Amino acid sequence: MPRRNRNQLVIPGASRALEQLKYEVAQELGIQFPQDGYYGNMLTKDTGAIGGNMVRRMILIAEQQLAGKF
Repeated sequence: MPRRNRNQLVIPGASRALEQLKYEVAQELGIQFPQDGYYGNMLTKDTGAIGGNMVRRMILIAEQQLAGKF
């Protein structure tokens, strides 16, 4: 069953940047994505770690922008 993404981006062009961030975080954590594109066999622990670290990085970027350091 295909996954339906109900999330809508505020800035439509951000999808490419978020996708890139996902792969960067996964690489840093040493997590491999399936070659066939099917994420159903990935451990919940791994996908949660990727998402959590993405949020941490986005918060860091936002804080830097608010502080004028970006």
